[in-house]
Amino acid sequence: MNLKPETLAEIEEAIPKYPEKQSAVMPLLHAIQKDQGLLTNEAAEWVADKLGIEPIHVLSVVTFYPFFRQHRIGKRHIRVCRTLSCAMAGGAKVCDTMLSEFDAKLNEVSPDGEVTVEFAECLASCGTAPVMLVDDELYENLDESKAQEICEKIKVEAQA
Repeated sequence: MNLKPETLAEIEEAIPKYPEKQSAVMPLLHAIQKDQGLLTNEAAEWVADKLGIEPIHVLSVVTFYPFFRQHRIGKRHIRVCRTLSCAMAGGAKVCDTMLSEFDAKLNEVSPDGEVTVEFAECLASCGTAPVMLVDDELYENLDESKAQEICEKIKVEAQA
């Protein structure tokens, strides 16, 4: 695995923080995903070897948590909440607007490479539904018009 020196240093620093090496699985996965953009089977095997555990234990973490990715994403990562509050308040329409504005398909990189639009199981903001995350920024009380405004903002930022 070809990791940046700073990522390797972060990994070496993280492991001793835990009384059991296997407890460092998530910090190591976060560091590798930040470095590589996704988590491959090779990465899971590397982490397992580093921590002295079976690769299946690492893969079970990767596949359980939605913030770990096994696929590439666009430059901007859009996650629209689809749990009950958001679904009832129009989350699917917000998602459809995002897909349409970027000529994208769900869970795929848009043709221009700019965005990936995905559903998220819960963004913990039920009282302000529907909501979505664009990278790490939360947008609340959305409707189709607000979603279009966010799309325009993303498009302008992409041209800058």
